Amino acid sequence: MSKEQAKDRILELRKELQEHNHRYYMLDAPTISDYEFDMLLEELIKLEREHPEFNDPNSPSQRVGGTVTKSFETIKHKYPMLSLSNTYSREELEDFDARIKKLIEGDIEYVCELKYDGAAISLTYTNGHLTQALTRGDGTQGDNITTNVKTIKTIPLSLKGDYPPEFEIRGEIFMKLEGFKKLNEDRVEAGFEPFANPRNSASGTLKMQDSAIVAKRPLDSFLYYVMEDRHSAETHYDSIIKAGEWGFKIPRQEKRYIAKAQNIDDVFEFINYWDTERHNLPFEIDGIVIKVNNYNLQEQLGFTAKSPRWAIAYKFKAEQAATPLNSITYQVGRTGAITPVANLEPVLLAGTTVKRASLHNADQIEKLGLRVGDTVFVEKGGEIIPKIVGVDETLRPPNSIPVEYITHCPECNTELVRKEGEAQHYCPNEYGCPPQIKGKMEHFISRKAMDIDGIGSETIELLYNQGLASTVADLYQLQYDELLGLERFAEKSVTNLLEGVEASKQIPFERVLYGLGIRYVGETVAKKLAFHYKTIDNLMNATLEQLVDVDEIGEKIAQSVIDYFADERNRQVVENLKAHGLNLEISAEEQADMTDKLAGKTFVVSGVFSKFSRDELKKAIEKNGGKNTGSISKKTSYVLAGENMGPSKLQKAESLGVPIISEDDFIEMIS
Repeated sequence: MSKEQAKDRILELRKELQEHNHRYYMLDAPTISDYEFDMLLEELIKLEREHPEFNDPNSPSQRVGGTVTKSFETIKHKYPMLSLSNTYSREELEDFDARIKKLIEGDIEYVCELKYDGAAISLTYTNGHLTQALTRGDGTQGDNITTNVKTIKTIPLSLKGDYPPEFEIRGEIFMKLEGFKKLNEDRVEAGFEPFANPRNSASGTLKMQDSAIVAKRPLDSFLYYVMEDRHSAETHYDSIIKAGEWGFKIPRQEKRYIAKAQNIDDVFEFINYWDTERHNLPFEIDGIVIKVNNYNLQEQLGFTAKSPRWAIAYKFKAEQAATPLNSITYQVGRTGAITPVANLEPVLLAGTTVKRASLHNADQIEKLGLRVGDTVFVEKGGEIIPKIVGVDETLRPPNSIPVEYITHCPECNTELVRKEGEAQHYCPNEYGCPPQIKGKMEHFISRKAMDIDGIGSETIELLYNQGLASTVADLYQLQYDELLGLERFAEKSVTNLLEGVEASKQIPFERVLYGLGIRYVGETVAKKLAFHYKTIDNLMNATLEQLVDVDEIGEKIAQSVIDYFADERNRQVVENLKAHGLNLEISAEEQADMTDKLAGKTFVVSGVFSKFSRDELKKAIEKNGGKNTGSISKKTSYVLAGENMGPSKLQKAESLGVPIISEDDFIEMIS
């Protein structure tokens, strides 16, 4: 066979195999036997091996795997992968519907979908080819698992039809129950422990280093959300149908995996149907997702910091189990907060073995009337976190006594305090209690703060125990010679750690401020304080009254900041960090972009815009000293209105006499 003939045959086989894959996995309508398919695939693999010049990363031969990935690159999501707000009751769903109708006038059409119990995935396609697959990660960035995802038969490597030049599609990767059962049977036969549940198995498989093993696991998928800069369809439902035409495995309408709902009653009918029928599905689900169908309305409703306002997840009632309470222990967090933990007789619950459950605080223990030896009812809140919801008093041991909450810290024996109005007890020994000291350093190195490569919680434990670090500033004076030879530390690991520490000096001021771990100062608050005060010195010298004047900074947060910097030990840590060259002020570049042109002005952004996204406009408002709010009031300075602005907002703005400006008006205002 000549080179040209080989090329033609390779292209012919790829096209044929792709079509058979689609018929078998997407349409459940195969036209050839498994044996015939395998023969065609073997022929393709042989030809590609003989003619590597014709290799294609999206060839059907890539499904068999074989690539070994030692570590998975972390990549920032183009669009954040936010989580959904959860609800467990009809009343909360009715509240969700009422909130939508308050913001949007007219009829609202919803889309109801199954909430698949697997691992979330984001796929990028460029010119019809799969180019990237990312895990959800922390929602901002995820791990690149493209090589492993290419082995999953229901993920198309190449598309057909009128797909956009570049887009993302999101969905869930899971294991069908039958495949999971067979996988466990094979593991037991081979002498291995069986896997706990399909969800964990799917998630764990996706992060395996050898893609050949991934290819042998029974992974499946549903893709159900298309992400584009400009939507090619008007509604979420229509975009899913389009995705099916491009070659994706989408939730099937005829099986009622997805349905449109004209009102909240239709939503409840869908929920009630699947509350019973979910037990007959070939895969696991843990609820129903409800979304506003129209993209323009989604745009108007926008997002909170953590989730979209136009979608919600209804979770089915959690499974429950009864088991004895063996003991209660107490954990100390980085802020000194004490968390009681119930140690249970191991019990199988929702596919996993539960041994411990959080009891939250002293009030919760008192409310439950707990006694060691009680048989307690345990369920998984949101199917994830085990919690105790009750006690079977008929099985209570006769000589048991009510649990008395501890009075002293279990780690340093300092007497605990409980401030008025707070639920938790605290250990006040902030600088002498080991879990608090280590916890502060662990928070400082975390991904959302300094993101220091080469250091994890085990390393912090080791450094603290060896007397090498007791504050976050100590991490910047670690020396090569004192690290080399410590447990788990060879030349490469020491070099990685020191390089990670050095690289963290480039982290911007707002993340350093968040990393300090000031109580109540989360990511958003840290950013507001950093942008307002510009430098750590300005912040340290601010009065309570000045802090409260900052947008969205209440007295509780302000007092916490004052208390933190009033302690000379904290000021010394900051001075040490300065000396080591960390960013403790907004850069000149960032400051150059910031103005006070909109100082004292409050904006409501509503509608769809042509030149900038709503998020970009909101950032521009903040950079120029203005404030964003979600609802119109007498205090609103301007409504920045795009196309399809909600009629109720328009009416309210006009009735209150709030000026309505266009996108061009706003650009002129800040230019």
